[in-house]
Amino acid sequence: MIALNDILYKVNIEVVKGSPAVAITDLHFDSRKVALNDVFVAIRGVQVDGHNYIKKAIDQGAIAIVCEALPENTINGVTYVLVKDSQKALATMAANFYDNPSGKLKLVGVTGTNGKTTVTSLLYQLFKSAGYKTGLISTVKVCIDEEIIPATHTTPNPLALQEHLAKMIDAGVDYCFMEVSSHGIHQKRIEGLQFEGGVFTNLTHDHLDYHKTFAEYRDVKKSFFDGLSRSAFALTNADDKNGAIMLQNSRAKKRNYGVKSFADYRANILENSFQGMLLRLNDQEVWTKLLGQFNASNLIAVYAVAIELGLEEEEVLRLISTLESVDGRFEYLVSDSNINVIIDFAHTPDALKNVLETINGIRTHNETLLTVVGCGGDRDREKRPKMGNIVSQLSDQVVFTNDNPRSEEPSAIIEEMESGVSAENYKKTLVVTDRKQAIKTAITMAKPHDIILVAGKGHEDYQEIKGEKFPFNDMEVVQELLKKLS
Repeated sequence: MIALNDILYKVNIEVVKGSPAVAITDLHFDSRKVALNDVFVAIRGVQVDGHNYIKKAIDQGAIAIVCEALPENTINGVTYVLVKDSQKALATMAANFYDNPSGKLKLVGVTGTNGKTTVTSLLYQLFKSAGYKTGLISTVKVCIDEEIIPATHTTPNPLALQEHLAKMIDAGVDYCFMEVSSHGIHQKRIEGLQFEGGVFTNLTHDHLDYHKTFAEYRDVKKSFFDGLSRSAFALTNADDKNGAIMLQNSRAKKRNYGVKSFADYRANILENSFQGMLLRLNDQEVWTKLLGQFNASNLIAVYAVAIELGLEEEEVLRLISTLESVDGRFEYLVSDSNINVIIDFAHTPDALKNVLETINGIRTHNETLLTVVGCGGDRDREKRPKMGNIVSQLSDQVVFTNDNPRSEEPSAIIEEMESGVSAENYKKTLVVTDRKQAIKTAITMAKPHDIILVAGKGHEDYQEIKGEKFPFNDMEVVQELLKKLS
């Protein structure tokens, strides 16, 4: 047990009613998990207001309540702590509860629209190969050295996040690389974390269903860099005009990287094929199995972080040459009949454009490029016609299909994607709503040496339809269909 006082350190408190010295057992923001002598933090969420569950939490044994508004009737023997911001209080309390684990390892956060998963995962690979015990917190998974835990959110809630980091300390982890999402920043999940460095990849159209405007989305990302300490480094993409904005008020050591721009860390593509790329990173050449300009950008970011963290350049270059592509990120396979299939998570206009331009930059154009793509339901609708326009311009044939329609009608989502297709490109498109059938259609249409891009879901192992999740993995479906049709 720990004293309530101890976990309230650095919390902005307005009023305390009752004893702040009570001993508490655990900390929760979900009233269903509260047990005897726990603290319940009432959060005003998007869907649910935790203040409505204060009585339930007390009935289940809560000994302390942290809230933004005191209940009309308080109960003797229960301590009430009034705060301005429950979300921020929860994150700070969670850090204190787990004894501030982020200060005991080197934590690097990566934020941006695209590339977060690739950069963090490649850093995890690289540092593991360099002989360090390493942690990863990503969209795909959480890794505590060798232990792998499936991920539920890009940036976990503060309690889960601090628990993961505490387990990393127990496992002797030296470095941790984590994705920092705009939702995670806005909802104060990263409050109380001590970062050794922050990385900005890029900023393009996404999450405007949540942030409402691009400026708000950008400023939320920027606040991450504003909060870095003087001893940390802030590494941003010089090829993105928003990179300079991220650094404007940051106290951290400022560094940048780029493929197209003059930067502290620079990458040039010397050769590019479906087998890999020859890159020049600063003044050194290195061969990598990864493909495309976007991966050149990801790799120079990885190189820069490794150098900033003190690894030797020669060792970093050697390790970069061994890195494998990340699950669902430009995963490439060739069928027995010589059909090329690429699986990629591209689910934003910019990511889709990058992948298609990479494929078009490598292929000889004697092959047909067929793209299978959809858009997620209950998410940013503005990007749907943009993605429809991009994919129909840069592909020879498009099969519009389901992604995760969630509560929306699949046909309505597809119609919004089709609305972005110009008249001259409309003949390139067809609709096959069922995703498996859509992939089968593309494979059936393909001839030897043709290229099929299956975009949007990448590493995901489910499809969400009408509130239900069904097992579905693009790579597994492709392999199954190719085997049947071979």
